[in-house]
Amino acid sequence: MSTIEQALEFEQTSLKSLSTSDRIKLSRQAKSLILDLNQIYKSKKDQNIMDLMKRLTTIKRKVEKRLKV
Repeated sequence: MSTIEQALEFEQTSLKSLSTSDRIKLSRQAKSLILDLNQIYKSKKDQNIMDLMKRLTTIKRKVEKRLKV
């Protein structure tokens, strides 16, 4: 499965009723996907990849915001 497919699948993940450990896993997975997508973006310069990274970053921020409370 390619990184882009993994990221699109990750986007569909439900964020309801997650435990703290689940939130930590999601945050780490999002960070990993964003970094991998960034490497792809550097070579292809595709705007769709940048948009996907922005959406994943938004999800990551929501998860981390809940962790810091």
